Amino acid sequence: MGDEKQALLFKKISIRTILPNVVTLMAFMSGLTSIKFALAGKWELAVFAILLAGIFDGLDGTVARLLKSTSRFGAELDSLSDVVSFGVAPAVILYLWVLEGLDRLGWAVALIYAIAMALRLARFNAKLDDEDEPRKRLGFLTGVPAPAGATLLLMPLIVDFALEAVVVHNYGLVVAAYAVVVAVLMVSTIPTISLKAFRVPKAWFVPVMLIIGIVIAGLFVRTWLVLIVIAAAYLSSMPFSYLAYERRRKQKRIG
Repeated sequence: MGDEKQALLFKKISIRTILPNVVTLMAFMSGLTSIKFALAGKWELAVFAILLAGIFDGLDGTVARLLKSTSRFGAELDSLSDVVSFGVAPAVILYLWVLEGLDRLGWAVALIYAIAMALRLARFNAKLDDEDEPRKRLGFLTGVPAPAGATLLLMPLIVDFALEAVVVHNYGLVVAAYAVVVAVLMVSTIPTISLKAFRVPKAWFVPVMLIIGIVIAGLFVRTWLVLIVIAAAYLSSMPFSYLAYERRRKQKRIG
């Protein structure tokens, strides 16, 4: 019995098990760094750091699956990283940028968003192994996912960057109301698009690749404007996602 415990104690962990967690930690560090930039008033860098955290967040799961090194530890670490990078950090950025001017109301809005993110991630973890969850089974997500929620929350800053003038910054109450709407969308049960479940017909492969290339080129040339278009398209897709989900649900029930 003692030998077995000693063997477990000195059990070696391969680099392929560590690598996905390193990517997750990079997302975590990017989120924390965004707060540093916000405290220094470097708003564009703060938003870039959140977007970088989103890229790392998308990569860690992909790396884990490619290396066949998914683990419960990685899933828990990912959620903790998401709370900081997409919950706490964006709330702090928006508060320092405009909500601080609303005094207690502004802080309350920041708290509401951060709490909504924590609740969303707790719900996600609770249903992590539930393959029978209706939206997941039909290829949809439940509510707005963490990275998308953080990006939507920071849209007022991005609009301000695109206009190259302090316009949105002057509408604190409007921004506060918008932030609450984003928080509600995250904890809602609205079925939203899941890119993992998205399938492209073979005949559309080349046109879709061309569109992706145009979007990437646009991000290099007019980053903020393209992000606004993507966010608007995502929000506009929600009614269609709901209708598509209801149609598939009815077809599944009939079948």
